[in-house]
Amino acid sequence: MKILIIENVWMGHAKYGIFDKTLLTMFSILPTLSARHIAAITPKKHSVEVINERYKKINFEKSYDLVNINFTTSTAKRAYDIAGKFKENGVTVVLSGLHPSLMTDEAKQHADSVLLGWGELNWVKLLDDFEKNKLKPFYYPFKYDKNIKLPQTKIDLPGLVLTGAIEATRGCPYKCEFCRETNIPGGSQFYARPVDEVIEEIKSLPQKAFTFYDTSLTIDPTYTKSLFLKMKNINKKFSCNGNVDVLAHDKDLIKISKEAGCVSWLIGFESISQDALEEIGKKTNRVKDYKKAVENVHNNGMVVIGCFIFGFDNDDKNVFKDTLKIIKELKIDVADFLILTPFPGTPLYDKLEKEGRILTKDWSKYNMKNVVFTPKNMSSDELINGVRDLYKDFYSYNYTIKRVIRNLKFGIYPCLLVLERNITAYMNSRKFLKSDKTQ
Repeated sequence: MKILIIENVWMGHAKYGIFDKTLLTMFSILPTLSARHIAAITPKKHSVEVINERYKKINFEKSYDLVNINFTTSTAKRAYDIAGKFKENGVTVVLSGLHPSLMTDEAKQHADSVLLGWGELNWVKLLDDFEKNKLKPFYYPFKYDKNIKLPQTKIDLPGLVLTGAIEATRGCPYKCEFCRETNIPGGSQFYARPVDEVIEEIKSLPQKAFTFYDTSLTIDPTYTKSLFLKMKNINKKFSCNGNVDVLAHDKDLIKISKEAGCVSWLIGFESISQDALEEIGKKTNRVKDYKKAVENVHNNGMVVIGCFIFGFDNDDKNVFKDTLKIIKELKIDVADFLILTPFPGTPLYDKLEKEGRILTKDWSKYNMKNVVFTPKNMSSDELINGVRDLYKDFYSYNYTIKRVIRNLKFGIYPCLLVLERNITAYMNSRKFLKSDKTQ
């Protein structure tokens, strides 16, 4: 059977030049690993082709038995257009990914079947049913357990790929109201792969450096410590995600992560307001712990990448300058500034829809760079302009150079990471913050 898996990362009208594509390829920046996992677990008797639209055009005239389109909310329109073209040619279409898992009825209007959740184990069941001509409209996720062996994920992109990708754990039990990943079916179930299995995959990576795509490697510190201890002699460099509560208080974990080869921790601070954090159910964050978490990472010679979201009901127009002040005081090395986005299917979307505050259902604008709802304590213009100003200030040439120089003391890998992430953030700020000020 000939199967096409489309990793749909088309981003509205964003254009990628040669430099952009080269940079994104070198550091294997993917929306998720979901499409790659689906390809990896497909039985070997089938012929599988994976296409990433960023690098290769889709040939709609090529013969396929089955097409699986994996996508997120902002790319839904493009995914549905692709699905329509294949269905016109008589090809069976399956939709998978975050958006179809949250908006199952909508997705089914454009497909023969919808694969819900992370989509590996139920994909195998779907293929078996398809071969028996018994394809079901929906395939719900299986429950993970210790007997399940997930396949290794191969990142095969054109050109030079300097950074690999690994997933050691799956899911997050905290279920923040705005989070897509944890609100899909099965998304809040935490599952950790056997340590030895992850170690073998890390050893097999051709790259010296890689990124853990896990939601957070601080959900189960005991597991993570055992993993990092076995990584000490592998001689790899890596980046990973973590939560404030553990990074502020578990010095042993941070020390071991450095010894294992960690060069950076990405922390979802989200807000400098404790009220805002409680509003959206971010149970792992205490603002009073931010300084200690950053200091612990820096004291062990690693970089802090901070993620901040704006537009919570507790935010007013002063939140931008207040946040920038704290970021500079904490000496955060790289920062992502995002606009709160009520993704359809999440509790946040349901709340704002009930309150009549959703401004548009044009899913292409749901990329955390547009204002798609009515803020409570500021105007839409104030929200998007505030984020623009943050990017302009934080990524000014002088302050960026200062951060890069500051990280020279951590060594070549952390310094290069800061340089690369700053360039990428600068590129994204210029591309995606050129959207209309009012929606």
